[in-house]
Amino acid sequence: MKTIIAACSQNLSGSRASIQTALRTLLAVPWPSQRDIGSALQLLAVLQWVLSFLLLGIVSLLLLIYLLFTSLWLIPVLYLAWIIFDWDTPEKGGRRLSCLRRWTVWKHFRDYFPVKLVKTHDLSPSHNYIIGSHPHGILCVGAFCNFITGSTGFEELFPGIRSFLTTLAGNFRLPVFREYLMSGGLFPVTRRAIGYLLSQKGTGNAVAIVIGGAAESLSCRPGVTTLILKNRKGFVRMALRHGAFLVPSFSFGENDLFRQVVFEEGSWLRSIQRRFQKMIGFAPCLFYGRGLTSCRSRGFLPYARPITTVVGEPVAVPKVENPSRELVDRYHELYIRALLKLFEENKTKYGLSESDELHIL
Repeated sequence: MKTIIAACSQNLSGSRASIQTALRTLLAVPWPSQRDIGSALQLLAVLQWVLSFLLLGIVSLLLLIYLLFTSLWLIPVLYLAWIIFDWDTPEKGGRRLSCLRRWTVWKHFRDYFPVKLVKTHDLSPSHNYIIGSHPHGILCVGAFCNFITGSTGFEELFPGIRSFLTTLAGNFRLPVFREYLMSGGLFPVTRRAIGYLLSQKGTGNAVAIVIGGAAESLSCRPGVTTLILKNRKGFVRMALRHGAFLVPSFSFGENDLFRQVVFEEGSWLRSIQRRFQKMIGFAPCLFYGRGLTSCRSRGFLPYARPITTVVGEPVAVPKVENPSRELVDRYHELYIRALLKLFEENKTKYGLSESDELHIL
């Protein structure tokens, strides 16, 4: 019996010593600093944004299809009925929620890169505006952060101006994703939707359009400043029809967020990208960024590179219901000049060299 008691006492002493050693080791580990916590929150903010834009629509669609064959079939049926009833809402002003634009998560999103908005001229609330956003990049981070979230202070820099951003109309056909987009102030890049914002919502509206679109994303890579703009004149015609002033903007650093495998023009892989773009509206890009656990690994998150979006001088546009081709060409040329001026005056301030040029195709 004494032997058993002695053995138990020895085991208890050993266990106590092990626990004490473990506690000392735990207490010796440094607690995460405020900077570490901030970096983690920034990374999570970017992660949720990327996953939302890449997966939310598809996952929601697949989930609703799955529920059709379960005891919860009534949920997708009711939601389908709602979509049919609500089909035209994206092109009729949507359902913008100011609280969503003011989410704290967007401040962490902004600080990850960081993103900055620079004002060069005032925008009067007595006019409407079409803001040309350049370049497209891979995921339009600068356009989203500045014109959809309130994190960079657009409404404070431009008092009385409400900003909106257009995106592919096909995105509004995806369940749940459409509600997410509308709540932030995104609209289909269609004549009907843009016309509604410029004619039915009073003045003080600024509709941002990423003019280069999917075609421009195919040429996105660090150190390259090529825009698809020469034959993109629909936005000028819309501006003339509604008397909306044209405003150029350029996001310096947008093309540095990802690395892309760029296929040469004329190659069969490039032709596949072009055909895919024409069929579904966007181009399948082979790109990569940083990984989730380390900036040195490869993954689908953007690199932390500063983005500075400079909003230029507005080009005054008259209201002409049926503008001629010559008039459209004239204001298209004025817009390009304003954009080139904006680029040249700011390129050396935000990471480019004096020798860098803006190529317009």
